[in-house]
Amino acid sequence: MLDTSFGFLIWKSIVAGIIATTSMELLFRMCSKSGIVNIDMVRAIGSLITKSIDSSYKVGVIVHYISGIFFAFVYTLVFTVFNVTGILNNIGAGLLIGFIHGIVVSFILVITVAEHHPLEEFRTAGFSVAIAHWIGHLVYGLVVGLIIGLMN
Repeated sequence: MLDTSFGFLIWKSIVAGIIATTSMELLFRMCSKSGIVNIDMVRAIGSLITKSIDSSYKVGVIVHYISGIFFAFVYTLVFTVFNVTGILNNIGAGLLIGFIHGIVVSFILVITVAEHHPLEEFRTAGFSVAIAHWIGHLVYGLVVGLIIGLMN
């Protein structure tokens, strides 16, 4: 029997959110360091708030992880509502939600955020950045599904 208590949903979401957000961030760092695409999501998020690259990292990390935990809770809630059980089913559901989540985030990023970002270096988010975000959200969904599947 699945433990669907609210406290356990929160606990699973925190664990899954931290691990999945870290996985996404590692993917983005690998892409940036390898020269595939320049994607520094943490500083981009932080500088949206601080309006400065110098003070953006800590704020970006905090916002990114809080968002990651929040969205892991949403994913976990969907898994619970639809009674998704088993590791493979959770991974599949996570990938499906991540697919949709990634399209929405990529669209918003390229169309809205980049155009109005306070720093010049984050104002251009082309197709390669959108694809990287979409893939990052697929990885995020896969990892959330895996962790939730393992915790059930």
